Amino acid sequence: MLDSGINVLFQGRHFVRLLEGLWVTVSISLVSVLISLILGLVLGFIMTIRYPLIQWATRLYIEFIRIMPQLVLLFLVYFGLTRSFGINLSGEVSAIIVFSIWGTAEMGDLVHGAIQSLPKHQKESGLSIGLTKQQVMFYIILPQIFRRLLPLVLNLITRMIKTTSLIVLIGVVEVVKVGQQIIETSRLTNPTASLWIYGTIFFMYFAICYPLSLISTKLEKYWQI
Repeated sequence: MLDSGINVLFQGRHFVRLLEGLWVTVSISLVSVLISLILGLVLGFIMTIRYPLIQWATRLYIEFIRIMPQLVLLFLVYFGLTRSFGINLSGEVSAIIVFSIWGTAEMGDLVHGAIQSLPKHQKESGLSIGLTKQQVMFYIILPQIFRRLLPLVLNLITRMIKTTSLIVLIGVVEVVKVGQQIIETSRLTNPTASLWIYGTIFFMYFAICYPLSLISTKLEKYWQI
């Protein structure tokens, strides 16, 4: 029984299809992360502007995104926009939009926190020795922000990769969906196929996320020395 179960992985193109599904998951995550990094960096600096309306609007955006489950946002974008406004969005595009919105909020808060954690006298000291505001930003502020952000960004990437498993519910053929299809077609010939398929998917996610988590932990320890 165990042999017949594990053999389902190597029947036909099953394992290749799982890898193709994993690539869909990773590609959606990478595009979403790239957009989130750019927009989140901008949002983080906007949050430092001491203007009540801007601070209120950015904080409202972040809190709203944090409270709203990603699955609800997926349904809202994929089903709500298409039916209410006649916008034709694929599952992949909808997923990228939702994860970019979520990632931008998370990234913006991280950038804002990193900026706020810097000693205020550093900017003043840079200006006092003749540096311009641009030079202070590029040579003093940004390098320190980068060191504080990199471990946190790696953790955010890990969370985003894991959360993309939700897109199976809007019909995107990613690794979990492929696994479900293989299990469905093998349920009679291989009753234990689900154990091996989902076990393989588990190790695929682990193989991607664990190295990122390990690097993040090592960087945090290294830069705290």
